[in-house]
Amino acid sequence: MVINKEIAIKTAELLLQIKAIKLQPQEPFTWASGWKSPIYCDNRVTLSYPVIRNYLREQIANQVEELYGKPDVIAGVATGAIGIGMLVADYLNLPFIYVRPEAKKHGRKNQIEGHLDAGQTVVVIEDLISTGKSSLNAVAALRENGAQVKGMLALFSYGFNFAADNFKEHNVSLNTLSDYDHLIEQAQQYGHFNDTDIELLKSWRKDPSAWTGK
Repeated sequence: MVINKEIAIKTAELLLQIKAIKLQPQEPFTWASGWKSPIYCDNRVTLSYPVIRNYLREQIANQVEELYGKPDVIAGVATGAIGIGMLVADYLNLPFIYVRPEAKKHGRKNQIEGHLDAGQTVVVIEDLISTGKSSLNAVAALRENGAQVKGMLALFSYGFNFAADNFKEHNVSLNTLSDYDHLIEQAQQYGHFNDTDIELLKSWRKDPSAWTGK
């Protein structure tokens, strides 16, 4: 859920501006899953732009406090959200940890890197919400280690209904700075896309696994 429309529009504008998000309705990308998609998102690009990354960290940090108060720990989901998670933790002067997709096969065999005590409250930071699978995997790992996960904040979400259902099923509160609806609104304002392009962009999210762009 997006909390603030003004922030959502501004975030979408910035992500498009630096090409952290690319839109190609006529020349779709192919995801690792095999899905055809008119959008490709790599929010790690934001880390290369100090003014933009500082804006994003402040907005996420403000929403952390607004929604949950100050947790004991900020957690980032590896690898995409390690950078922004650290920035948010630093801004709030809080400890930071990050969660791997699975435990390492060597050394200490950690899945969670950093110090976490059982019972500590945690807010999880993500860069992108797609299906929600990797994000919820991180939440599960934190809970298994005794953390009280208060919720999750992300930079951007594709806004898939099945992802929202996944978060609801696992009792995880999710809020994002921006999402696909606000991105399309901003793309229309840019004037770079004709009506056919906009309809292609809108149709993709209705059934992304079957979308072909034709």
